[in-house]
Amino acid sequence: MKRLTLATLTIALMTTGVAFADPVLGVWKTKPDDNGHYGHIQISKCGEMICGFIGKAYDASGKQIESEHVGKRMIWQMRSDGGGSYSGGKIWAPDRDKTYTSYMTLTGDNLKVEGCVFGICRGQTWTRIR
Repeated sequence: MKRLTLATLTIALMTTGVAFADPVLGVWKTKPDDNGHYGHIQISKCGEMICGFIGKAYDASGKQIESEHVGKRMIWQMRSDGGGSYSGGKIWAPDRDKTYTSYMTLTGDNLKVEGCVFGICRGQTWTRIR
């Protein structure tokens, strides 16, 4: 009986990384900018924090395009507050080339991303791709 308990505990400890993966991790589609262009953002763990990089860019017709912004960091120093809330991070908006203090709220496959600078805020809701 002790061996079975020890084996079960060992397996549980080995798989906790998978079991406790942050639900915001993955690829997200942004809303189109003024030109209809949008991007895919890869959100990952960066140490203890959450970060995101622009993975791909698309034109208004959905065709993948080359962009000087692909590969650039867009989100950094974001922390999970639990319950689908994230705060304390920064977000860079390529369309305005501005960096904002950022907050995110995850609801199912939608991620509301907001950024504020000097009390002026803007945001959009991204959809999960995977």
